[in-house]
Amino acid sequence: MSGVADGGAYDVTESGTDVTETGTEGGPGERSGAPAGALGVAELELKPALEAVLMVVDEPATEEHLARVLERPRRAVALALRELSDDYARQGRGFDLRLVAGGWRFYSRAAYADAVESFVLDGQQARLTQAALETLAVVAYRQPVSRSRVSAVRGVNCDGVMRTLLQRGLVEEAGTEPETGAILYRTTNYFLERMGLRGLDELPELAPFLPEADAVEGDSPEGIPSFDVDDSGDSQTDH
Repeated sequence: MSGVADGGAYDVTESGTDVTETGTEGGPGERSGAPAGALGVAELELKPALEAVLMVVDEPATEEHLARVLERPRRAVALALRELSDDYARQGRGFDLRLVAGGWRFYSRAAYADAVESFVLDGQQARLTQAALETLAVVAYRQPVSRSRVSAVRGVNCDGVMRTLLQRGLVEEAGTEPETGAILYRTTNYFLERMGLRGLDELPELAPFLPEADAVEGDSPEGIPSFDVDDSGDSQTDH
């Protein structure tokens, strides 16, 4: 680095790249070629910078990624994100900032879901079918799981429904089953995002939704709703 004592122009060399700065008119920190008054990313006010970035993300952004992009310590970014989230909740804004699927993203506040649905869907319903929801639930609670095991739980072939879930990005392939070579499936981060969950450990317990034992007719285990699958059923269903 070379410079002059009277505050004139000086050259800064970083990693082999010459960057010329002026210490006379533009002030320190202003790079050559940048608009007058422009600041470096690290000099921007943190909270507005976070808001600007999060407005354009198409999936939850992790604290590590945001810290790297904004050239700030992760701890400072994490604190600012939580303060922003608290501010929006306290002000009753129509949106909130949530930590979902390991990252942060803006969401419409639940209280205004009807207004958003009216605007986006315009009265149209674009929801998963009952069969798709049931299949997705089996994958969520039994993952990683093969299509044959999902079909065994539901009692019907699920190939078509699984293709729909794959196309919508709610499930993905997760290797193969060592014993049979069948493809295994698991839910995606997009599934967590759509469900508003931080992780799979936030899935609700199944027990409260299962019937009492004396309410189930018959003594056969096949008559009891369960996510336990008899391995003998695998050979009768396509993987």
